Amino acid sequence: MTEEIFQALSQYIAKDILKQPNRKISHDEPLLSSGLIDSFHLVDLAIFVEDEFGVRIDDSELNSSTFDSLDQLVSLISDRKR
Repeated sequence: MTEEIFQALSQYIAKDILKQPNRKISHDEPLLSSGLIDSFHLVDLAIFVEDEFGVRIDDSELNSSTFDSLDQLVSLISDRKR
């Protein structure tokens, strides 16, 4: 299940946010702290997570301690889907 979540997130970020559909994003690549994703796209990513995986993301979680890598996101989604 976690690999499917990772793939969905990775593809969404590469295609819809970065507009680089062939870009590979590693599990631990910094998304926010590196500037790869800005605050506007962070909201788009949160909406995608809520719609795609049916989990609720609180506005206070939209930060680099929660959303800075795909591993963090996969863990958050997996924990909430249980």
